[in-house]
Amino acid sequence: MNATTSSDTAEALRNRMVDQIKDAGGIQSSAVEDAMRTVHRDAFLPAATLEEAYADQAVTIKPNPAGGLALSCASQPTIVALMLDQLDVKPGDRILEIGAGTGYNAALLTHLAGPDGQVTTVDIDSDVTTHARKALDATGNEHVHVATRDGALGDPDHAPYDKAIVAVGAWDIPAAWWDQLPPGSRLVVPLRWRGTTRSIAFTRETDRMVSSDVQLCGFVPMLGQDGERDATITADGTVNLYWDIDQPIDPADLHGVLDQPKAEAWSGTTVGGYEPFDGVWLRLSATEAGTCRIEALPAAVESGLCKPAIPSRSPALAEGNSLAYFVTRRQESEEGSPAQFELGAVGHGPAGGDLAERLCEQIRAWGRTRTARPTITVYPAGTPGDQLAIGYAIDKHDSRMVISLT
Repeated sequence: MNATTSSDTAEALRNRMVDQIKDAGGIQSSAVEDAMRTVHRDAFLPAATLEEAYADQAVTIKPNPAGGLALSCASQPTIVALMLDQLDVKPGDRILEIGAGTGYNAALLTHLAGPDGQVTTVDIDSDVTTHARKALDATGNEHVHVATRDGALGDPDHAPYDKAIVAVGAWDIPAAWWDQLPPGSRLVVPLRWRGTTRSIAFTRETDRMVSSDVQLCGFVPMLGQDGERDATITADGTVNLYWDIDQPIDPADLHGVLDQPKAEAWSGTTVGGYEPFDGVWLRLSATEAGTCRIEALPAAVESGLCKPAIPSRSPALAEGNSLAYFVTRRQESEEGSPAQFELGAVGHGPAGGDLAERLCEQIRAWGRTRTARPTITVYPAGTPGDQLAIGYAIDKHDSRMVISLT
């Protein structure tokens, strides 16, 4: 294949990728669309084929030698577009990116900010920053500042910033970010709590950050933020729980709970086959202190021991030596009619039935206002309780987070 044909193919694949994301409602602004049509993703993924570079999927750039989640990857283009829309970059903006990845996102940010803007991207991994620096230089983005440093520290040398975007899953809002983002600035961050991750667009006010958009997403966790715990609750390790350090959950109390009789509860709330129901998890995290994540490996699902709605990540409620988790069941329907699923819960342990009913209460509440999203407000750690917004408060190391239902 000659260079001209290769270039034509890359452009065609790039435009097709953008068209597909746009047609699915994944690009909202013309500026983001133009950036994604202009910046060559394949130039930042030299080990990938053109087809891989322009598929709507994440691409691993640094595998984890120990297995499990990759140490670094190029985010799925749909998620890239979503977060850039949330960030709302304007020409001339000074932007901080946490998590350099391949350098592709920094190039998109540079395109959006224009010649009068400035982009700084940081990553704790020198292998990642070396790759990003090389790719940015090769694509005419030599003026992007690339720094090898702990993302939790930001980059004070180039602060303050008008916008900041985080390309790793953050459990907390570090104090340094508060210092480098003045009132009126915007932060887009995949924030983790209660086993779930949401890309949140925050606007910095004087003493708080307030969300304007909350979207489901998934990211590699940020290194160094010790706020989450996980443990198995079965002898064979096929069912695991994930929770936060502020929660009074002791996995020893729950070990073997799934061997106890189960109690089913059904909400009467149904969804279509492709209708999202992730809002249930948001409501639970704003109302139930024991909200966490359950993961059932294939062996547990196939044996019938534990069958959450989404085996790899479903919400659950843990309280003492009892547990309930989110499930679905298919409803009977006429032939040719769209599939419908009822949402419910399965509980185990002395209070399992009560927990399952409480989970169903929140399913029903979500079912009445399915498109509503809570407001997330974050304050610096130490903010007195009487200065917090009305809602459910979660304390982290450097911040206090309040979830307010609308």
